[in-house]
Amino acid sequence: MSQQPLPLDGITVVAVEQAVSAPFATRQLADLGARVIKVERPDGGDFARGYDTAARGLASHFVWCNRGKESLAVDLKDPRGLDIVHRLIADADVFVQNLAQGAAARLGLDAATLCAAHPRLIAVDISGYGPTGPYAHKRAYDMLVQCEAGLVSVTGTAEQPVKAGIPAADIAAAMYAFSGVLAALVRRGVTGRGGPVEISMLDSLTEWMGHPLHYGMHGGEAPARTGVAHAVISPYDAYITADGEQVLLSVQNDREWRRLAEQVLERPELGIHPAFATNTARTANRAQTDTAVARALAGLRTDEAIGRLEAAGIACARLNSVKDVAGHPQLAARERWREVDTPAGPLRALLPPITLPGGAPARMGAVPALGEHTDALLRSVGMKDEDAAALRRDGVVA
Repeated sequence: MSQQPLPLDGITVVAVEQAVSAPFATRQLADLGARVIKVERPDGGDFARGYDTAARGLASHFVWCNRGKESLAVDLKDPRGLDIVHRLIADADVFVQNLAQGAAARLGLDAATLCAAHPRLIAVDISGYGPTGPYAHKRAYDMLVQCEAGLVSVTGTAEQPVKAGIPAADIAAAMYAFSGVLAALVRRGVTGRGGPVEISMLDSLTEWMGHPLHYGMHGGEAPARTGVAHAVISPYDAYITADGEQVLLSVQNDREWRRLAEQVLERPELGIHPAFATNTARTANRAQTDTAVARALAGLRTDEAIGRLEAAGIACARLNSVKDVAGHPQLAARERWREVDTPAGPLRALLPPITLPGGAPARMGAVPALGEHTDALLRSVGMKDEDAAALRRDGVVA
């Protein structure tokens, strides 16, 4: 059987994007075969290029979110620059933008305007809080939205709420934008028409708050913050082993608790003791439960603890550092790492999570330098070299 092409081969995406939410969404499209044209400012480009220099002098956020794209550096405030982008959109299948609220509309780049002019176009507006309502024009950085969506209130210890260690609001919006584009492409295949796609960071992250939100709305109060422990299941926490590492284990039912007590804690009487025999009892007596488990694991090396837990059928995991994850044996065994080209040379990158057996491999293209593809893209819209040179002299493109 011949290899199937990537599912988005032949799809062209134009993106006026910055930071994480839109770039991460369009990177998913690029990995699946789409051609993604990234529109950046000539004076520095996407500001995520300057977040840090951790990736051999490049910004880690930018390397993560922007492989496989073509970079067009153009000044959208100049009518000549804006015209170039509109010409590219006329031949595109998808347009994505996450400019500040109202900025896209002032440029004629909002989804409603573009879809009225191009009926087959799928145009995505990503905003912080949506286009209407009292928060529509409020600044919406990731951590701010984590706070507004309540994520920070349920993350951390009993004493201290903390933000998620990843840009959860940005990622949530990105993945709904990605899936929204795929759904709209399917609909276009049936109806022949594209249409607007509207994504808000607050809507996206609040959806991810489903468990604590429903627990609180219907149960009277939100689950308590419990660090890495589970709010309503016990034992479900990380415990220090004899060699100073931490192992997280999770007991999902009372049968598992009895096996844990017998085979790992070596205290079978705890399996049937009224203070521990049910999850309700163990949660009510969480401190005593944790003390019993912690005492047992403190006497075992990490490998020994993992071995005993797995032999007893107890779900468990090492509490890995970022360095540990980079060398994770499961990722290595499944050959999930590749190298992508960047302006600083090849860098390791993880294969995208969507695997399509029997199809072409993910297109993990290079991370572009700012304006790397400007000249080629100007020629693609019919611009003569002398006109392009004039725009470059005037600072309209870079």
